[in-house]
Amino acid sequence: MSDFVTMRIGAREFGVPVMQVRDVLRRQHLTPVPLAPRAIAGLLNLRGRIVTAIDVRTCLGLPSVASDPETANVVVEHDGQLYALVVDSVGDVLPVDEGQTEAVPPVLDPQWREVAAAVYPTDTGLIALLDIARLLEIVPLRRAAS
Repeated sequence: MSDFVTMRIGAREFGVPVMQVRDVLRRQHLTPVPLAPRAIAGLLNLRGRIVTAIDVRTCLGLPSVASDPETANVVVEHDGQLYALVVDSVGDVLPVDEGQTEAVPPVLDPQWREVAAAVYPTDTGLIALLDIARLLEIVPLRRAAS
């Protein structure tokens, strides 16, 4: 049994492992990064650490939405770095029985199939279990070495 923090982008609910989540923040002021890829929403200061904010909507090829008070930043850790996932809203912590997860079905939207590690069926539908590494591969976070 593992716990996942659930989030929402549009109508799709997804989750990330609780063990990767470092913080959940309400809408934050983001400092823009000139010449950054569109998926980089900006930078935020989290207790003295600079955190790159990733617009999950943009990563998935979805249109951005106007500022919404429900917008949240879920700070996750990957390879020792912190990233803030900008999402439409944050839900609850969901206990997931790994034995009940399923392979990503071919009928799942292509952009979600690219970043989902598995899906978990619930009474209300499927929750995509996000693979943070795959999501970050979509975003060119560093310039290639010259």
